Amino acid sequence: MDPPDVPEVPMELHRQNRSKLMAAMQQHLQAHGLPVHGVVFLQGGKEETRYCTDHLILFRQESYFAYLFGVREPDFYGAIDLATGKAFLFCPRLSEEYAIWMGKISTLSDLKERYEVDEVYYTDEMEGILRSLVTVNENVVLYLLHGLNTDSNKFSQPATFEEMKNFKTNLDILHPILTECRVFKTDLELDLLRYVCEVSSAGHVEVMRKTRVGMKEYQLESTFLHYVYMYGGCRHCSYTCICATGENSSVLHYGHAGAPNDRILKDGDMALLDMGAEFHFYGSDITCSFPVNGKFTDDQKVVYNAVLGAHNAVISAMKPGVCWVDMHKLAEKVILQILKDANILLGSVDEMMEKRLGAVFMPHGLGHFLGLDTHDPGGYAEGLERPKEPGLKSLRTVRVLREGMVITVEPGCYFIDATLTPALANLDTQCFINKDSIARFQDFGGVRIESDVIVTAEGCENITKVPREIEEIEVVMSGEPWPLKKVPSVVANGCENPTNCC
Repeated sequence: MDPPDVPEVPMELHRQNRSKLMAAMQQHLQAHGLPVHGVVFLQGGKEETRYCTDHLILFRQESYFAYLFGVREPDFYGAIDLATGKAFLFCPRLSEEYAIWMGKISTLSDLKERYEVDEVYYTDEMEGILRSLVTVNENVVLYLLHGLNTDSNKFSQPATFEEMKNFKTNLDILHPILTECRVFKTDLELDLLRYVCEVSSAGHVEVMRKTRVGMKEYQLESTFLHYVYMYGGCRHCSYTCICATGENSSVLHYGHAGAPNDRILKDGDMALLDMGAEFHFYGSDITCSFPVNGKFTDDQKVVYNAVLGAHNAVISAMKPGVCWVDMHKLAEKVILQILKDANILLGSVDEMMEKRLGAVFMPHGLGHFLGLDTHDPGGYAEGLERPKEPGLKSLRTVRVLREGMVITVEPGCYFIDATLTPALANLDTQCFINKDSIARFQDFGGVRIESDVIVTAEGCENITKVPREIEEIEVVMSGEPWPLKKVPSVVANGCENPTNCC
């Protein structure tokens, strides 16, 4: 699979994002009888060092700021005048010594041209410029970003500067409106997401080809990181790579500092690789599961096909108007049914669903919004409550799907001691589990299949392009090119002129 050409990202993408926000803000203010003027005011990310040292941590822009302005440098501020639609950037006034260590200092005109905004000033000029935006002799209202991220339970931090006390500010209006803008992608955003998913897909295929028994998990990680940077221009990843093999693949967020992808791959292991590149702030999130030796065992086929069946059923059912909670339950039901067919589970699948047995094998939610963050915000808009039942409480959104959303579909089936042991001891659930069969899977780990999917007007578009069927995985791991060449069945059977076959 050849990587795509690295694109030039047009600043029109961010101009459109600003226009979308401005229209939404104006609509909200008018609907609530408020003056349609004021300034959207955001602070970009700050450059930080590693603890008390002078080692600079590679900077990545704060996502809301990146969404509106596309600025890659730290320590900027940005403003949008709601009365005129003009966009302003404020950059730090750098010392001459900066040029010695860090390179040429961009002029204000350089930055204006690069980011295609109306005006650029220094941060020490902000108060005066903001005051100049006073409309009809009223105080300027600065609409600041402050609100809860329902994935992290952390609050976005509003912009601050020394003279802020001299302005009237509002902390309530901007965050929900800007978050909702991010939920629905423009065509330019979708093109960017298609690109980064294509690069990440190619990176996963490269890893799949090079996986061998006896390697270390971190070698799989490094292969992916090298590929997406070398061939895709992706310096950042969306998140820490999860390169889990054997029993590690039942650890949902394996790969952290305490479990640093360092196990040796053993013959008979399943690998679960959850890795996604980032390009121009926009990310991908793809998981592939496969046997490290390139051939599925019968038990591996059962578990893999259960997850693949759930994955495919959800994608087939996705379209505007469908509730994501129903998609999660559909995935659970497919997995439980296939495990029952394999005599791993016993009894009625409907009763298993009532007792929430699906959460024992898939304790995480089915998926999440994707964009500038791996877990893009907006999953719980105002008025939506998080479910309390096992499994469902882990859902990162409960929304009804609408065109323009981008969401991951990532069902999984895991054999986790922390969920299986209580289930086997619980009178409500132990009757469904075949203890003799489940014992074979004690060190199995788990399988997850994750694709990035755009909700379209009539259905959805899966923008992840990796081998999914067992046969595809096995032939790609044996050295065949991807995507596989599809030969019409009549030609494969030896007919040179298919139109004459009967």
